Amino acid sequence: MIDLHTHSTASDGQLDPSALVARAASRGVQRLALTDHDTTAGVNEARRAAADHGIQLVAGAEISASWERRTLHVVGLGLDIAQPTLVAGLSRQQAERDTRAALISERLARVGLEDGCARARSAADGGQITRSHFADLLVADGLVRNRQDAFKRYLRPGRPGYRRTEWAGLADVIGWIHAAGGTAVLAHPFGYGFSGAWRRHMVAAFADAGGDAIEICTGVSTVEQESQSARDARRHALAGSIGSDFHSPEQFWLDVGRVRPLPPHVSLAPHAA
Repeated sequence: MIDLHTHSTASDGQLDPSALVARAASRGVQRLALTDHDTTAGVNEARRAAADHGIQLVAGAEISASWERRTLHVVGLGLDIAQPTLVAGLSRQQAERDTRAALISERLARVGLEDGCARARSAADGGQITRSHFADLLVADGLVRNRQDAFKRYLRPGRPGYRRTEWAGLADVIGWIHAAGGTAVLAHPFGYGFSGAWRRHMVAAFADAGGDAIEICTGVSTVEQESQSARDARRHALAGSIGSDFHSPEQFWLDVGRVRPLPPHVSLAPHAA
């Protein structure tokens, strides 16, 4: 069993890298990629834990990219995490995240969230500050019922706490991944809320920019969506990838390894086999 898209406390996951690896091993995962948002900070800890549990750890990251005034996520697999181009690129992303966090905090202060930036930084505990950290603060302060409500009311595009972020361009992000010897995978293609035409436009643009693979089977994808993504992969000569997008044990429907295998006639992404 493989799972090539998971998150730890190095970004917005709830398990530290060692605990994530232990959970993966207990669920029969034999090959696991740690793909935290715009960081590889948890990879070395996860790699040590993977050796202890006898599973293969694929060094990765889920990198945000700007495309057509929208944000896409590109999973890098098989990364040399010390490669200078990648390190510089992720540093740029982290600086942008810090700027975004300060602006989100300012905006949420207007709806009653106090000292948001400092509290989010504390909750992140050295990891990346994400919108999920602010969502949890909104829940803790009784301003919303749950994370889903926080995003719906405050943190999605067009809402009071949203701040559009200008990430690096799609071709740049793919270039960082390739410079680090990795495979660039378009994450959760049905997860952006695009129409069919826009989704096809996105996949074509990703392939044209040098992308290598598309995430076909995810924790929430339907069989129909997986079949469509497999057709997209074949149309654009892309390989396929599999990933639960695990963040928390509480989201049992996204648990580590809870993902279907690739459909027939799609090759597994390099660095995943």
